[in-house]
Amino acid sequence: MNVFDERIGAPSSPRSLGWYWLRVIAQDLTSPGRAALAVMVVFVLLATSGWSAMRHQKAAEDPSAAAVSAWLHGSIAGHRLPNPDAGAAAISHFFSSLSNAQRQHLADRYPLVVGNLNGAPIPLRYEANRIALGRAEAQAEKDSHAADLTADGQQLSEQLANRYASLSAPGRQILAFDPSGRGLVAEVFGNLMTARRTAVVVPGVDTDILTYEKSDKPYSAPEGMAEDLYNSERAADPGAKTAVIAWADYTTPQGVGLDASTGELAEAGAVRLNEMVRALPQQTQVQLFCHSYGSVLCGVGAARLPQQKVTDITVAGSPGMRASNVAALRTHARVWAARDETDWIQDVPYVEVGGLGHGTDPVSPSFGARVVSAAGAQDHTGYFAEGTESLKNFTRIALGEYGSVRCATDSPDCTAGATA
Repeated sequence: MNVFDERIGAPSSPRSLGWYWLRVIAQDLTSPGRAALAVMVVFVLLATSGWSAMRHQKAAEDPSAAAVSAWLHGSIAGHRLPNPDAGAAAISHFFSSLSNAQRQHLADRYPLVVGNLNGAPIPLRYEANRIALGRAEAQAEKDSHAADLTADGQQLSEQLANRYASLSAPGRQILAFDPSGRGLVAEVFGNLMTARRTAVVVPGVDTDILTYEKSDKPYSAPEGMAEDLYNSERAADPGAKTAVIAWADYTTPQGVGLDASTGELAEAGAVRLNEMVRALPQQTQVQLFCHSYGSVLCGVGAARLPQQKVTDITVAGSPGMRASNVAALRTHARVWAARDETDWIQDVPYVEVGGLGHGTDPVSPSFGARVVSAAGAQDHTGYFAEGTESLKNFTRIALGEYGSVRCATDSPDCTAGATA
């Protein structure tokens, strides 16, 4: 092993090699020529090494777009249905004017719309998504035997059918579901209607409907992250009125390539996160737990989120929040940061050059976040694993038990001034 791969893998790895050379160049960006070279290196690597791991696939029919189109041409009791983009308040007012039978009729007829409508009654969204998942499972099962599909296509359809069946299992509370593209999903653990504090887990790269949950190392996938956090909350305070949302409801980058090094997908995701948070029950306060590229999303969206509702933003394994410091986030929320010493993310270049890179390291003193211990997390995906200090700290933050948070050894005053 040579000097390049001491921490981030062999230099033959596109991710490792690309980040290594950009980090070397980024050590001195004082001259325009050197900054331009950093940008050029990134694009050359993307063009020649396959770093972005592009997957050229034939465009498939968009079932969500088709459902919205049908909804916009529909009506109930002689009245046109509202535009899904009308806002949570307008959607809530519309559903409050309907009878239970009328609401159920809309969920049965337009499940892919109702299940994703911010402002629609939450129990109705759960029911609509159960219906949508059942229909998606049936279609995927049919496709798995389709003669006009390749063996790979049939296998993918079978995998999707199994995932849809899992998500629609009794007791699961699916807040959002969209089978289009790589697939989007959000799931609730606990009672969202009565929760006083609601944690939202925002995952990073390579998150889609198939990677949403894993049987091996479940804590490394959004479903496992959220479930582990909820179980930890229940163990710490069984009487607390809490909920946790696994929010894999935005399009994430695929691989550590161009999309992962810019803020474009984060910007689009931040719009969706803001809309979801604003539609949550009025009585609940929100704590965001943003992992990896999810912390980029939370950074660009921090200023737009409802300031009186979001109490805490916690980032773990962050490549940066596209901000130079906490003040630049323009949020009233407490900002916490965690990174295990074994996490390869520490080797990315914490710079922003020509739109590439995500800025200052959130665990650095200059950023100004409250840096907490992540002892035991092990690598980039272990922050929510049972028994880790990171999960214990996330639990304390989610419950508002700030005095019990364990700070990183080099940030002993991370809880100063933090009160519930």
